[in-house]
Amino acid sequence: MPDSPLFTAAAIAVIALAIAVVVAVGLKVLRSFRELGTDAERATYKTLHAASRAGQYLRTGLNPAGAAKASRQLRSLLGCDALAITDTAGVLAWDGSAEELKPALMGLAARVLEGGHTAVIPAGELQLLANGKAAPTAPGAERAVVIAPIKAGTRVVGVVAAFAPAAGSGLVRATSEVADWVATQVELAELDASRTLLMEAEVRALRAQISPHFIYNSLNAIASFINTDPVRARELVVEFADFTRYSFRRHGDFTTLAEELRCIDRYLLLERARFGDRVQVSLRIAPEVLSTVIPFLSLQPLVENAVRHGLEAKEGPGHITITANDSGAFAEVTIEDDGVGMDPEKLRAMLAGHGDGDHVGLRNVDARLRQVYGEDNGLVIETAPGEGTLITLRVPKSQPMHDA
Repeated sequence: MPDSPLFTAAAIAVIALAIAVVVAVGLKVLRSFRELGTDAERATYKTLHAASRAGQYLRTGLNPAGAAKASRQLRSLLGCDALAITDTAGVLAWDGSAEELKPALMGLAARVLEGGHTAVIPAGELQLLANGKAAPTAPGAERAVVIAPIKAGTRVVGVVAAFAPAAGSGLVRATSEVADWVATQVELAELDASRTLLMEAEVRALRAQISPHFIYNSLNAIASFINTDPVRARELVVEFADFTRYSFRRHGDFTTLAEELRCIDRYLLLERARFGDRVQVSLRIAPEVLSTVIPFLSLQPLVENAVRHGLEAKEGPGHITITANDSGAFAEVTIEDDGVGMDPEKLRAMLAGHGDGDHVGLRNVDARLRQVYGEDNGLVIETAPGEGTLITLRVPKSQPMHDA
């Protein structure tokens, strides 16, 4: 019964347990706050937190959206009345008061942008310099400004301007440090952009490699069937069109393992039209890894390397085995051939960029994998003269930053 002593005791126990949980959570929160330690430690934490937040907003470089959000965090670091961020063309962000001085800022920052040295303008002089470009300042609201350059390498790309009632040495040093920190974020953003451009250039290099070595041979193979087997010639033309459409597409640096394997299937179909039974292929693909995102054209060059440098120089038939397996957080892909192999020392020199251009596809794919996934995630290649070649690559199955 609901009013039985047993029910009452159970209800009291549940209430007591709930109170204990609340108390435990409260103690944990209080303990975490106390663990920050002294006032200096809490101030350090607050500074690092603000810098971390601002850094996120500047990842794409100097632009109005990111600068506007970063300026709020940076103003809290400096403790100034207002903070502005500019590029070389205009004001990107203004946070805080003193907006009546905003129209005059680019004129005030001109010598900083030109000379690359921090400028300090006292309160009285600031009002005189801004006269005619800004509204009069109310009595007691005069401000000084510290304008520090944002330098990306040797270039001045903008300024950080901090407005305060007085420009003491502490504010001058702090503003300069903030400007240097912003410059570092800008350089990192430019580095990311240059890495993206480099990847695009490397993909274009792979496309250029495909053009002379593969297209000519494929068209010759198709031509050889026009009179003897026109049906097969038409089929090969369709496969060739699909392969080139994929290989020369203009969008995206990433694709899926399934799409890359489909491209490889078309490539091998065209190569078998040339070599006949000399090229034999086995595939062992785990279905669960087919949706894994991989860099565009990261497998086809490896298979092309196996055909051109492994099997083409070998007498008699050759075999290529392609596998893709689920390996925990990674998808592991291997491409193995029983061709002529190569000298491991020459391979190391080639991957380091010191060899000839015969294996540019291998070097290109290895470099792109390391750029995307880190230095420890390049190609693993096992080979020896006369012993064939085994190439292994591992890519994370979860890549939220990359879209196929």
